[in-house]
Amino acid sequence: MNVKSSSTNLEPLSFNQFKKEVLQDYKIAIVSRECSILGRREVLTGKAKFGIFGDGKEVPQLAMAKAFKKGDFRSGYYRDQTFMMAIGELTPQQFFAGLYAHANIKADPMSGGRQMGGHFATHSLDENGHFKNLTEQYNSSGDISPTAGQMPRMLGLAYASKLFRKLPGIKNPKFSNNGNEISWGTIGNASTSEGVFFETINAAGVLQVPMIISVWDDAYGISVPAKYQTTKENISEILKGFQRENKAKGYEIFVVKGWDYPNLIDVYNKASKIAREEHVPILIHVKDLTQPQGHSTSGSHERYKNKERLTWEKQNDCVVKMRDWIIEFNLKDEHNNTLTFIDSEEELIKIEKDAKKEVSLAKRNAWNAFLNPIKEEKKLLINILENLSLKSSNKAFILKLKNDLSSIHEPSRKNILATARKVIVYIRNEKLVEKTQLQNWVTNYIKTKQPNYSSHLYSQTDKKVSLSEEILPTYHKNAELVDARIIIKDNFDTLFTKHNNVFIFGEDAGNIGDVNQGLVGLQEKYGKHRISDTGIREATIIGQGIGMALRGLRPIAEIQYLDYLLYGLQILSDDLATLHYRTAGKQKAPLIVRTRGHRLEGIWHSGSPMGAIVHLLRGMNILVPRNMTKAAGFYTTLLECDEPALIVENLNGYRLKEKLPNNFGEFKTPIGVVETIKEGLDITVLSYGSTLKIVEDIVNDLAQVEIDIEIIDAQSLLPFDNNMDVVKSIKKTNRLIIIDEDVPGGASAYLLNEILEKQNAYHYLDSKPVTLTAKDHRAAYGTDGDYFSKPNAEDIFETIYNIMHEVNPTKYKKLY
Repeated sequence: MNVKSSSTNLEPLSFNQFKKEVLQDYKIAIVSRECSILGRREVLTGKAKFGIFGDGKEVPQLAMAKAFKKGDFRSGYYRDQTFMMAIGELTPQQFFAGLYAHANIKADPMSGGRQMGGHFATHSLDENGHFKNLTEQYNSSGDISPTAGQMPRMLGLAYASKLFRKLPGIKNPKFSNNGNEISWGTIGNASTSEGVFFETINAAGVLQVPMIISVWDDAYGISVPAKYQTTKENISEILKGFQRENKAKGYEIFVVKGWDYPNLIDVYNKASKIAREEHVPILIHVKDLTQPQGHSTSGSHERYKNKERLTWEKQNDCVVKMRDWIIEFNLKDEHNNTLTFIDSEEELIKIEKDAKKEVSLAKRNAWNAFLNPIKEEKKLLINILENLSLKSSNKAFILKLKNDLSSIHEPSRKNILATARKVIVYIRNEKLVEKTQLQNWVTNYIKTKQPNYSSHLYSQTDKKVSLSEEILPTYHKNAELVDARIIIKDNFDTLFTKHNNVFIFGEDAGNIGDVNQGLVGLQEKYGKHRISDTGIREATIIGQGIGMALRGLRPIAEIQYLDYLLYGLQILSDDLATLHYRTAGKQKAPLIVRTRGHRLEGIWHSGSPMGAIVHLLRGMNILVPRNMTKAAGFYTTLLECDEPALIVENLNGYRLKEKLPNNFGEFKTPIGVVETIKEGLDITVLSYGSTLKIVEDIVNDLAQVEIDIEIIDAQSLLPFDNNMDVVKSIKKTNRLIIIDEDVPGGASAYLLNEILEKQNAYHYLDSKPVTLTAKDHRAAYGTDGDYFSKPNAEDIFETIYNIMHEVNPTKYKKLY
């Protein structure tokens, strides 16, 4: 039998080497199982909040680890602890540090305490936030909890290998070795019921990418059995139509028992060879697995499994079966000598005892490492409170709070800080040096501890968007006016020449050059891999981009219309927007998502859900250019930065005329900077996108009634107005109206909050700030439907006029 050594990939082993590997694997399985058992106890005793563990899945993960090579990527779910231990990327102490939410990336390298245990990631970035050499390490993309949410990213990780192999021009030894890397996915059997699972399966089959999906099948989804989850109760059976025949495009599908250690190794080695060499997607259905402690610490599986099932699970536990196999194994060598793994069961008992001691010590060390610094912080505060109580007239209250804190033997930082802040209230009227000392302590404590929980939402490198400076477009003296789509196309043309690692893909993006011809002719020039069509599959278009960006490429994922973004919003929100934050700055995916929206007539393509998008996509840049020159400048800016972004191009702007620049690929639109496009004295009008043009169209109408408006283009919603230029305008006009075509309380309410609360503009307002938005419903169809559904020129004119009527009713007579 050929088995991969932990130090040399897939090299044949002697029997003694194989024996050593088997016993080492068994120890890893026992260590992992003991982590699950003790982890559950830690939750039930209150030391940890929640636990979801990989018990029952240990043996197939050992086999998967043997076929996993450096440079490969895992995109899994929250039960893969044994795999991570087997590849050397998770220790028992780190396992418990994650369980305790130790807010230190060195203690919990998976997320620095930001995610609950079971969510695994490796570090793709160095201390400066730049990519490490990913081909020299084992890679795990940062996990997320939403079921099947890992699937779209898995596709992109595999697709990157295809591109690295097909396009020698993008070769980069930091990211790929000729596309030989596999994307390894794991998913529970019940989660294969999710739509994104089937979407990913189909997309991978179409694209023919090196992706191996392991389905851990324990016959349940929490408490719901497979008969309610999957047709025929068998995912590999219903996917047989994807099986390739006669080398035609499709899948290789393997079915194997989850407790069958030697067959698992054979299957994973075969799958690895096929996927790596032939770039074929593979499904491995791992059946007959168990879940010894139930789904999670939130309930017992005895509630929903009958006695027969529970008995079966004990008998077919993969670790128990592996133990039996080790004991029973014997093989005749060429000299007819009997070869065995152990001489007696005592050898296994010793391994088991040693593993339990190791895990127990790791748990204790992890807890002490987590708790001791907090105890020291508690001790320091108690000392401050004792000194304060000696001089305060509220001594009794302070001592009560101090004693309550002292009685907590295993305090949290919440306990400590909450106590200090409550004391502040009692001494608010006192003038004491000790009061100042406590105030300074609280301020410093928040300043030093808050970043442990809030940092790295956005990049902190020298490529973060806030460091990018504006470069204006330049024009020839007699620059012609052209359809704006020409500007976006010519800029993309330049960018594709300038950056050989840029790709764009989406529905109709390739052959016809997108529905608005912003890419027309570029596929013919740069090839079908650089500019490509996709199926109608928004979630995996996003995932395709995330995986590519994780591997050092610069993808632009095109979603045809803004309302179609909702299909991919879960992936954007739960995966892309949180990636840099949830890995505490150790992974990044600077994906650019391109779409178009606003103003097209009809319910489905006219929606402008910017408020929802802004709130769900914190961690991304949300950009809303008013024209194609501004949009083109955003693409240039972003390709020099390392943060993800969504650009919403103005749908009715492609055939409007704009002046043709002569510095394509150079001019850059700044991010987080508003632009004042008309100065005025009477009222500040803030808008963005297509609504802004309507505002511009009524400037003369307002001037005829002696209203002089100042128009500001928001340009980007996240971030918004870093220079606080809007409040500077309001200081001059003393009035504000925000106009957009989102629903009431949507993006306009967000902008109002930014201006009134963050910029403190309320100090300078002489009139109530107003938001003018679309109606609560989607826009009705047709010209009249649009007119009665969204802000129109008359709405905007009259709303501004009515504000001025309130200011000066004599000058501005009531209209109605």
